[in-house]
Amino acid sequence: MQFTSKLPDLPTTIFTIMSRLSHEHSAINLSQGFPNFEPDPVLVNLVSEAMNSGYNQYAPMAGTYSLREAISNKINSLYSHKYNPEHEITVTSGATQAIYTIISTFIHKNDEVIILKPAYDCYEPAIESNGGIPVFVQLEGSNFKINWEVLKQKINPKTKMLIINTPHNPSGSILSDDDMKKLASLLKDTNIILLSDEVYEHIVFDGEEHHSASKYPDLAERTFVCASFGKTFHTTGWKMGYCAAPKELMDEFRKIHQFNVFCVDHPKQKALTTYLKTPENYLSLNQFYQNKRDVFLEAMAKTKFRFTPSKGTFFQLMDYTDITDEADTVFAERLVKEFGVAAIPVSVFNVNNEDHKVLRFCFAKKDETLVEAAEILARI
Repeated sequence: MQFTSKLPDLPTTIFTIMSRLSHEHSAINLSQGFPNFEPDPVLVNLVSEAMNSGYNQYAPMAGTYSLREAISNKINSLYSHKYNPEHEITVTSGATQAIYTIISTFIHKNDEVIILKPAYDCYEPAIESNGGIPVFVQLEGSNFKINWEVLKQKINPKTKMLIINTPHNPSGSILSDDDMKKLASLLKDTNIILLSDEVYEHIVFDGEEHHSASKYPDLAERTFVCASFGKTFHTTGWKMGYCAAPKELMDEFRKIHQFNVFCVDHPKQKALTTYLKTPENYLSLNQFYQNKRDVFLEAMAKTKFRFTPSKGTFFQLMDYTDITDEADTVFAERLVKEFGVAAIPVSVFNVNNEDHKVLRFCFAKKDETLVEAAEILARI
C-alpha cells in the first residue's frame, strides 16, 4: 500500500524511549510522570461498588450530570467561576484527549497555534495532524518566564489559539497572577482561543497559589480549561479528565468529542462524583507532594546536581553542569545504562532542541524509591 503520512517527521516520544531503556536495564524509572504507589483504597472501592451496582453501560456523552455538577462546584469554590454543568463541562478520556479534541475542533489548515516551550509533547502533533502550524515562544531563564514582547510579536491574523500550561511540565514553574493579567490584556479584542492545560492544579508548593484561567473573566470567556483526575488522584492508568469552557465553545467541542470517544468510563465517573464530595481528597495534595519533593531534594543535596526547588507538578529539574558537558540526551541515556536511573532530557521540549544541561526527574514515587535513586546519583 502507498499512503502519505500526516506526521512524517514525528519521532518516537522521549517517554517511550526512556521507559523502554529503563525496563531493559532494570533502572529506577524517574522519567515518565506516573506514581509507583497505589491510589486511595476508598476511591478504588467506590469504582467496584459502581460496577456492582450496574453502572457498566454507556454514560451520557458529556459525562454524568452528577459528576459535571461536582466539577462545577469544585471550580466555583476554588476560582469563583461558575460553569453550567449542562452546557460548559465535558468529561474526557484524560486531559490529552481533551486537548486533542479541542485542537481538532478549532484548528483548520494553516491556522497558527502558539506554544510556549519547553512544552509537553502532545500539543505539536495534534496541531500538525489537523493542518495547523505550531509557532514557538521559548520560556526564558532558570525561572522559565514569558518574554511578553516576543509573544506579542508572534500574534498575527493567522493566530487561532494559544496554549499555556500551569503548573508547568517539565519545568515545575507556575504562572503568576500578574502573568495571567498580562495574558488577558494581550488577548483582549482578539478571536484567539486559549487552551489552558491545568492538570497539576492541585500540586503547588511553598504556599504558592494556582492561578486558573477560569479566575479571570476576560480569559474565561475564551478559554478551555483542561484537568486530569489521573494526575490528581494517582490513577494515570484510568485516563479520566475533563474540560470546561463557555457554551458556544463547548457546543463545538462536543461535535467532535461524540465521534472521538463518545463517552468515558461510567463506573469511574460515579466513583469520582462521590469522592469529590470530600474536598480534602484534592486539597491535601499540595502538602503530600511537597513532602515528596523535599525528601528527594534533601537526598539530592548530597549529589553534584544543582537545583531550584520546583514550584509545582511532580517534576524536578536538575542541572548537571558540574558533572559533565555531555548533551542531555546522551547523559540521560548513560544514566540509565551505567547507573540504573532514568530521567528525561529537557532539550527535546525546547525550541530547536536548545540544551541547557538539565534533566527532569519525577518525584511521584515512594520515598524509599527517591532516596535509593539519589544515593545512586551521589556516586557520579
